Amino acid sequence: MLKICGPKYALCGLIISIWGIVQLFLMGIFFYVKSVALIEDLPDTHVELTTPEEFYHAMDRGYLQNAYNCWIAACIYVLTFLFSGHQFYVNSRSSLSV
Repeated sequence: MLKICGPKYALCGLIISIWGIVQLFLMGIFFYVKSVALIEDLPDTHVELTTPEEFYHAMDRGYLQNAYNCWIAACIYVLTFLFSGHQFYVNSRSSLSV
C-alpha cells in the first residue's frame, strides 16, 4: 500500500472532510427548500426580468443549481474522506509493524 501523507495530515483530512460533508449536505438541503436566509448566495437574478413569473423562475433555478453544487461538493469531500481514511489506515499499520 502506498503511503502518501503522514498520520497527522491524514487525521486532519478526516476531520475536515467530515465537517465539509455535514456542512455542504445541510446547505444543499436549505437551498433545496429555498431558505430565504441564503438568497444573497444565489446567482445573478437582478438582470432585466419583465414579469414576476420570470423572476420566480430564475430564483427557483438559482436555488436548485446551488443545491446541486453543494451536494456535488459534499461528494468530493466523501472522496477526500476515503483517501484520508486509507492513508490513516496505512500509517497505523506501518507503525504497528515497526
